[in-house]
Amino acid sequence: MNSRTTTLAIDAAHLAARLDRLPSSMPIWKIVLILALGSFFEFYDNSGIPYVAPGMIKEGLFKPESLGPLSALHAISVSGFGTFVFASLIGLWAGTLFLSPLADRIGRKKAFTFALMMYGGCSAVMVFQTTGFGINIWRFLTGVGLGVQFSTIDAYLTELTPVHVRGKAFSLQQAFSYCSSPLAALLCWIMVLLSPLGLDGWRWVVLIGAAGSVFALSMRNGLPESPRWLARKGRIKEAEAVIAELEAKVEAAVAAPLKRPAPAVAEDLTEGSFKDIFAVGHLGRTIMLSVAQFSNGFGFYAFGAWIPMLLSARGVNFEHSLQYGFVITLSYPIGACVVSTFADKIERKWLVILSCLVMGLAMIAFSQASAPLALIASGVLFTLGSSCQSIAYHSYGPELFPTHVRARAVGFTFSWNRVSSAFAGLLIGILLHAGDVSLVAAFTASSMLLQVFVVGIFGPKTTGKSLEEINP
Repeated sequence: MNSRTTTLAIDAAHLAARLDRLPSSMPIWKIVLILALGSFFEFYDNSGIPYVAPGMIKEGLFKPESLGPLSALHAISVSGFGTFVFASLIGLWAGTLFLSPLADRIGRKKAFTFALMMYGGCSAVMVFQTTGFGINIWRFLTGVGLGVQFSTIDAYLTELTPVHVRGKAFSLQQAFSYCSSPLAALLCWIMVLLSPLGLDGWRWVVLIGAAGSVFALSMRNGLPESPRWLARKGRIKEAEAVIAELEAKVEAAVAAPLKRPAPAVAEDLTEGSFKDIFAVGHLGRTIMLSVAQFSNGFGFYAFGAWIPMLLSARGVNFEHSLQYGFVITLSYPIGACVVSTFADKIERKWLVILSCLVMGLAMIAFSQASAPLALIASGVLFTLGSSCQSIAYHSYGPELFPTHVRARAVGFTFSWNRVSSAFAGLLIGILLHAGDVSLVAAFTASSMLLQVFVVGIFGPKTTGKSLEEINP
């Protein structure tokens, strides 16, 4: 590095140290809440997938004749509603892989705004489509917007929260976001069985999400740009202004002087590109996280995106499947709140491993259950495990990469999750068409065991370390 770059690196490190020493306080949690509001609609949208299924299928939208060119592919025409899941997740894959660099180039705040606008606009257009093919096209574009939002929020939240509350910040962000899961299930339970103003219930559920994104956009002015991103772009004065304003707010909130920053650790300030995530020091982390995320997509969405359909396959009728699904999804925010109490006390890689084991065992129990209480209990256990796993991955992944490639790395590694999730949607549809939930359970448990192996052996430890210490 030349002298100017060295000076910028030192300045950026001091600013990061000042942010990391901030105590837990209302100004910090306000930022977390606004970002959670943005991710709320990603969770709402994904959570609604299994619950709008009965209404869409009842309307005949995914019969072969409604799928247009897609009906020529036998596996897809048999999968039916699986095409909608496939379009959703392929869109998420495209957004996370190809558009995640936006946040590294134009800034976290601008990328956050763009993603919300794309999600809301495309969702609104999808509401008024009358064929399965049209719905799948706009569903794909909605997924692209959500994919950008995912990688942006993970990088944004990682960089704006002090090291000692980072795990708790992700837990509470996800707890708030997970409240969208029972909301989506409740709205589907009520609206899918009705047609207010002559509009099918599932269309109202999607339209509510699109309208909510407009409200989230109105709150974005309360977000500062990431000072870490500003500093590495050489905009030290702007980064200094963000930190100084946040320090003043925190000091006023806690009514006490702030402690001195810890010694600063400088981070590399070279311009980022995709090739950097395959460089020495990053390659092992990229491969480890990509394999884990690819495996997780098969396991997580095998249950999460198919709850009512899996319940139906276990002999639960249409209306009761929505009711049981609503009860099961209530455990998402509860699980996240529980995790917030120990997220910064237990090493993140061990949280991933523990949650994978719980999810695998719960899915096996679900496949063998038939009594309502047993089905709900095993479903709740799986959901609690997946809530813990999601928090661990969302906080773990962004920590493993430096600021200049953080959004790219999160997008690339998580894109493998979206690829496997998309094909899991088709595969689960085919397995359920054959009427075999036991195969779904074996499939899920195997994917969880692979993650235990990969993360357990190759995953580095990050809990309690600054981002600059993890990525010198």
